[in-house]
Amino acid sequence: GGVGSVAVALLARAGWHVIASTGRDGEADYLKGLGAAEILDRAELSKPGKPLGKERWAAGIDAVGSTTLANVLAQTRSDGAVAACGLAQGMDLPTSVAPFILRGVSLLGINSVTTPQTKRRAAWARLARELDLDKLASMTRRVSLEEVGRLGPEILAGRIRGRTVVEVG
Repeated sequence: GGVGSVAVALLARAGWHVIASTGRDGEADYLKGLGAAEILDRAELSKPGKPLGKERWAAGIDAVGSTTLANVLAQTRSDGAVAACGLAQGMDLPTSVAPFILRGVSLLGINSVTTPQTKRRAAWARLARELDLDKLASMTRRVSLEEVGRLGPEILAGRIRGRTVVEVG
């Protein structure tokens, strides 16, 4: 989706080794074009796992929630951090305290609802500086307000890639 696409582009530009996850065949080229170094099948993270797994990454951004978030936490290296910003798989968090106590992993919630305007403006200014506009364009689909009703089945079927901007007027 849009959050994951933007995250891949920003992290790659900042010099991180980005491992992107997708469940759709044919998305590897798109994600590598945004800067992903590796592609991980979503199924690997969406099945129940162990309270602590092999340390695989320094940090993570999870836009899915539930079992996927639990697995990302369980596989995060010592003193790593994971930002949670989505609930597509569910609002539950089937995990233990092991990653937090034994590895010092931090779980950071992303609040897009009540964040004050000053913080929002700072975030938008940083995005304006650091997000490659060509990559932003490559992940953006524009639709008219009249087309919005037809997007529901596409969204539910998992056929939407990147961001969708609704043009009003």
